[in-house]
Amino acid sequence: MNYFGELTPRMHDFREELLTVSPWVCTERAKITTDTYRMNLDQPLALRRALMYQNVLGGMSIFIEPQTLLAGNQASGNRFAPIFPEYAMDWVIAELDEFDKRDGDRFYITEKNKEVLREIAPFWEHNTVKDRGLAAMPASARLFYDLGIIKAEGNITSGDAHVAVNYRRMLQKGLKEYKERAEEKLQNLDLTDYQNLAKSYFYRAVIIVVDATRAFARRYADLARRTAQAESDPRRKAELLEMGRILDKVPYERAETFYEAVQALWLVHLCLQIESNGHSLSYGRMDQYLYPYYEQDLAAGHITEAAAVELLTNLWLKTFTINKIRSWSHTRFSAGSPLYQNVTVGGQTVEGKDAVNPLSYLILRSVAQTRLPQPNLTVRYHQGLDDRFMAECIEVVRLGFGMPAFNSDEVIIPSFIAKGVKPEDAYDYSAIGCVEVAVPGKWGYRCTGMSFLNFPKSLLIALNDGVDPASGTRLCQGVGHFRDMSSFDQVMAAWDRIIREFTRQCVIIDSVADTVLERDTADILCSALCDDCLERGLNLKEGGAVYDFISDLQVGIANLADSLAAIKKTVFEEKTLTAAQVWAALEANFEGPENTRVRQILLSAPKYGNDDDYVDSLIREAYDVYIDEMKKYHNTRYGRGPIGGIYYAGTSSISANVPQGAGTGATPDGRKAGEPLAEGCSPSHAMDRRGPTAVFKTVSKLPTQEITGGVLLNQKLTPQMLEKEADRLKLILLLRAFFNRLLGFHVQFNVVSREILRDAQIHPEAHRDLIVRVAGYSAFFNVLSRETQDDIIERTEQVL
Repeated sequence: MNYFGELTPRMHDFREELLTVSPWVCTERAKITTDTYRMNLDQPLALRRALMYQNVLGGMSIFIEPQTLLAGNQASGNRFAPIFPEYAMDWVIAELDEFDKRDGDRFYITEKNKEVLREIAPFWEHNTVKDRGLAAMPASARLFYDLGIIKAEGNITSGDAHVAVNYRRMLQKGLKEYKERAEEKLQNLDLTDYQNLAKSYFYRAVIIVVDATRAFARRYADLARRTAQAESDPRRKAELLEMGRILDKVPYERAETFYEAVQALWLVHLCLQIESNGHSLSYGRMDQYLYPYYEQDLAAGHITEAAAVELLTNLWLKTFTINKIRSWSHTRFSAGSPLYQNVTVGGQTVEGKDAVNPLSYLILRSVAQTRLPQPNLTVRYHQGLDDRFMAECIEVVRLGFGMPAFNSDEVIIPSFIAKGVKPEDAYDYSAIGCVEVAVPGKWGYRCTGMSFLNFPKSLLIALNDGVDPASGTRLCQGVGHFRDMSSFDQVMAAWDRIIREFTRQCVIIDSVADTVLERDTADILCSALCDDCLERGLNLKEGGAVYDFISDLQVGIANLADSLAAIKKTVFEEKTLTAAQVWAALEANFEGPENTRVRQILLSAPKYGNDDDYVDSLIREAYDVYIDEMKKYHNTRYGRGPIGGIYYAGTSSISANVPQGAGTGATPDGRKAGEPLAEGCSPSHAMDRRGPTAVFKTVSKLPTQEITGGVLLNQKLTPQMLEKEADRLKLILLLRAFFNRLLGFHVQFNVVSREILRDAQIHPEAHRDLIVRVAGYSAFFNVLSRETQDDIIERTEQVL
């Protein structure tokens, strides 16, 4: 028997059913949205969006699965992916006949639905967020976008997310309180002040979406009662009638029981996913805000531990039903169709005490029983985290589906406080999406996940005097060509010149995306549930949140480190190679005997991930240039209300290392053209040769407190390494040393052998349940493209 027990029979059946469902494209939301926009082009944006939301919830298909205790579906079938036409339609039409032919993340679509999309497409021509975003991009910035040096497609094709709303308040007060606050604010507005006109539209929109959400819940309540009438099983009939009672009440009224709280939480989370196609919409610190309901019901005898676990597994199964289809180019940056819906447990209370409670353990158990790639599970680590809870976490790690990830209070809380976050808020942070962090219910749009900057390609351009080697396009004025450099200081001067200009272009692209999103979209429910948009009368994109910090993402950290070390060591110190020889080898992609010899010399240079100050100090110096430049800039909400409005760094590159590597030529670290870049801040494949302790020491030398957007570290272990209790204890001690002494930010583990992964490529049918950690998220191995699978297989297997 599983250490954590097994799913109940009906939840087991529900899971099996979900795993056999083919992901189809659903056009209901697209059709309703288009009709609403056509009929309401004269309405202010906030009201148009609210009416769209109302019409979608009122007109979409609903159903209640025979196994479920929770009601709510995103599309016309589970795991079906809606189309969100207001964000982008060009790729949808261009790829309609290719969805089921993809090399990973395949979707299916009926001919009838193809026609639906083709019929509505003309309305959206030159009329989507993406269309306007690309048109608004200055020519110089567009060049970086088109050449793939800066990737930002997700910014202009996705809605609000990378956020956790204030679920605690929503459960305690109910949506009714939000409506009453909006009505009061609306009534007291002085409309002679033109700025209050926009606020009036926002408040009217909030009232509409609250009423629409209440009506949506009651649609399910009515369906539950109708289903109960036809039900012959007395137990199931009673369950359906109770479901109807609960849905008549929540989420409009406040939740009073654990069951009511979980249903309200799920329905609102679902509605936020229907409102817009944003991803990384997270649950926040669920063990903290749900525990009072569980504790109360348990003490009163209204619920048992087993019933609570079943309800939680039901929630995870429903969470897994949410799906998203992206363009193929965007999919390669987000392999495995991730939604990054994160649940955070553990950490500390506002008083600095251990926050682990009985529900923390139940969440671990329920996630372990369900064994799905969604939701993401993050444990907040701190020095006082109980050894028993740590041991339970390692038992989940042993199951081999990449969870939980560990984020450290020891570095994140001080980093937040240093940036102006109030201590009581900093202590209440949660993981958002992958490894990024924010304060639930108080943080603005996209705490991270803006544009992706390719560091190794940037270095190649720096060495080529500001010219992109692949296209021959001059991007900016450099300081000369590598072949003519006589010192390593000139290499670093070239890097300094290029990365500062590229960072500036990132900010321009981000600003274009944010400006277009603010002008053309507004997610009313999401904004209403984040403090303090209602008080300010502003949505998230307008600066309504208490805090608003964001980060871009930097890709290929280890490749940059290894490239700089190889150049410094072989060309300027040992002089075993000349700059001309290295550049010729790069241009030839290391083909031919002489260039192969050059590659071997480059590969023999010090490598990142081995606790070698020689290379680790170089990446610190190079990264500090980027951080210094990034600190000069602000996001579009700066000065408009929120605390912050600044940028910081982030390494949560998702699966971007694979496509960005495909577009990057050979690099001085010995990597060949087209090969994946290193993922997150993890070492390059097979370059970390001194074990996990050395990796931890290397990563800790990064300017971690400045990389508040997430320091993503993946490690790979074989299942045999955690079989013995002594080895599991070693891992706990290693984690404590990493977080307590080295002030590490994050780590997560893939516990799977290379042999199993190879066999899964050959016999996918025998490994249907195989889940791997891709980056800051997990995915079923079989849905990944071959290139992403190969990238995961080649990661170093560590020995404890």
